[in-house]
Amino acid sequence: MSTSTRTRILEVAATLVRESPDGDISTRAVCEAAKVGAPALYRHFGDKEGLLSAVVDHGFEKYLATKRERGETTDPVEDLRRGWDSHVAFALDNRNLYRLMNSPAMRTPPAAALESHRILTGDLERAAAQGRIRIAPELAAQMIMSANVGVALMLVSRPATFDDIEVSRRVRDALHATVLTPDVSPSAQPDAEVPTAAARLSALLRQEHGAGLSTAEAALMKEWLDRVANARPDT
Repeated sequence: MSTSTRTRILEVAATLVRESPDGDISTRAVCEAAKVGAPALYRHFGDKEGLLSAVVDHGFEKYLATKRERGETTDPVEDLRRGWDSHVAFALDNRNLYRLMNSPAMRTPPAAALESHRILTGDLERAAAQGRIRIAPELAAQMIMSANVGVALMLVSRPATFDDIEVSRRVRDALHATVLTPDVSPSAQPDAEVPTAAARLSALLRQEHGAGLSTAEAALMKEWLDRVANARPDT
C-alpha cells in the first residue's frame, strides 16, 4: 500500500510540474490531486524539496535508461557528441523538469544528475585512455557539463533569444575542439603531446587499479599526471 501511495504522489507531482506555467507546485495541490493527506506526503518525501528531487529523478530516469540501453561504442568521442545532443533534446522535451533540476533552490543534487556526470566522466576516461583528450577527464567533464547545461538552460528559458538549435552544436564543437585532440596522431601535434600523454597515462592507471602501486602511490601519481595534463600552455 505504501509503495502505491508513494508512486501516486510522485506521478501526480510530475504531472503538475509538467503542466505548471512556471514549473512550481504546492504540496497542498499535490495532496488534493493525489487524494492523500499532508502527513502521507511528508512521510514519503520529507518535505517539498524531497518531493521535487524525487520528481526530477523520476523524470530523468527515463533519459538515463535510454543512455544505458545505448551502451558504449568503441568511439568515445562519438559517444560524447551524442551525449551532448541527447542532453539538450531531453531539456527541450521536458522544460519545466529541466529548469527544476538545475534550480538553485535544489540544495541537494538529484541522484540522476550525479549519474549523468558519472557517465560523461566515463566516456572521457575512455577517450583519455586512447590519447584523445588534452586534459584530465575530471576537468574535461566539469567544462563540458557546465557548457552543456548552460546551453540547454538558455534554449529552454530564453527561447525568444536562443531560437536556433544550431547554437548548441556550435558550442559543442568549439568546446570539444578545446578538450579533445584532433583526429591525427599525437606526434603531429607536438604542443599537445605531453598533456595528452599525461591524461592518457592517468586514465590507464585508473583502469589498471594502480598498476602495482600502493593506494597512496597511485593517488600521488594521478595527482602529478593530472597536474601536467591540466597545465595551461603559458604556465
